[in-house]
Amino acid sequence: MGLQPSLRRVLVGVVLLTIATAIWLAVSHAGEHPAGPVSTGPSPELPKPYSGWPPTLNFSRAEPWPESSGPKAPADFRVTRFATNLDHPRWLYLLPNGDILVAESSTVRKEPTSLNERIGFWLQRRAGVIKPSANRITLLRDPTGDGVVTYRGTFCTGLDQPFGMVLVGNTLYIAATGGVWRFPYHDGDLTVEGKGEKILDLPIGGYNNHWTRNIVVNPEHTKLYISVGSGSNDGEHGIDNEFHRANILEANLDGSGLRVFASGMRNPVGMAWAPATDTLWTVVNERDMMGNDLVPDYLTHVHEGALYGWPYSYWGKYPDPGVQDSFGQHIDPATTIKRPDLVAASIAPDYSLGAHVAPLGLTFYSADSFPSHYRGGVFVGEHGSWNRKPFSGYKVVFIPFRDGLPDGPPEDFLTGFMPPERDGIAYGRPVGIIVDMVGALLVADDTGNMIWRVSVNR
Repeated sequence: MGLQPSLRRVLVGVVLLTIATAIWLAVSHAGEHPAGPVSTGPSPELPKPYSGWPPTLNFSRAEPWPESSGPKAPADFRVTRFATNLDHPRWLYLLPNGDILVAESSTVRKEPTSLNERIGFWLQRRAGVIKPSANRITLLRDPTGDGVVTYRGTFCTGLDQPFGMVLVGNTLYIAATGGVWRFPYHDGDLTVEGKGEKILDLPIGGYNNHWTRNIVVNPEHTKLYISVGSGSNDGEHGIDNEFHRANILEANLDGSGLRVFASGMRNPVGMAWAPATDTLWTVVNERDMMGNDLVPDYLTHVHEGALYGWPYSYWGKYPDPGVQDSFGQHIDPATTIKRPDLVAASIAPDYSLGAHVAPLGLTFYSADSFPSHYRGGVFVGEHGSWNRKPFSGYKVVFIPFRDGLPDGPPEDFLTGFMPPERDGIAYGRPVGIIVDMVGALLVADDTGNMIWRVSVNR
């Protein structure tokens, strides 16, 4: 008895996709160029852009953490599982009473239509990037700060890909992919009241993972700052597609007065105010498809009104060599965005984290539980590369500060997300980072579906 025609078509499609993917991966690795040493710091060495094709595609493959293992921290620190069995936890927020809010959201893709899209869809699903989004914020309560969660419950649902959260007085702001919402909040609330009020519309859709919308408030509690990533890799859909994108936006607490605070930042995500200052810092994911060692992702303090280059230039005044799409194919030169005046106006960021590390989480350590070396410095969650060989990122790094600026190379702080003995396997990928009420570090691991807690051994 023969197969039904519809089933036969599905099976043929699966076979062809498998063959095409294998060929694509073999060809992409055959065309790669050797990576140089990772260049970090305020003055990184920048190689020439790689113009070859096809690009390097080097996706990790997600596997669950073994029951008895976890990330590794420096000696004298202890790593424990703070919360498990979450659904792609991306971002964390500490409420004044010590409760932890966890945004559980995922990248959602439209069904692929082209062969390139199908290959990319398969690779990203295997890496644990694409899955149905829980669209939930969960509340965790650890009343004594000993790392034991005594209450866990759903705090908020109904928003599309919620991410950033910030409390101002009795108002909780939540940045979802298409807008900013506000809800009344009172100390100890276990859920939000009502459906909230939308105070801002934000652009939706776009390249790769650029749906994340983070939000912070200034030290005076008078202005909101919202990070919005680009809608493309390199401006390949035209600059009109990038309205209010690749920016940090500023608005009043009621959503009025929206303006661009800083621009040309391809995908800013983590934002934080340096302790006891009015200086905003951010980490930014730079463009792909220019080589293993370009373009450096970075940490920078944010100059009001500054242009950081994208998509006209990178690392200040290095002109972009030409618009490329998400598979590294050059677009028709007629569509390339050329603005030498904006290249000349662009400024360089403060500090290179290395190419393709995908920095997302950012927090200053202002508690006193950790040794003095860590106080005043920043922790960065590096989600990890897919456009570089060898891999980069997949860890939490620490950067010491002195006199308000980074001072020294990034230091590995939480590693082991990608075990060296298992090539290409990732047990987890760090994202959001916060300091809890007793000074321990909490790290959201979206692929591992858990939150890790790092404390000092006593």
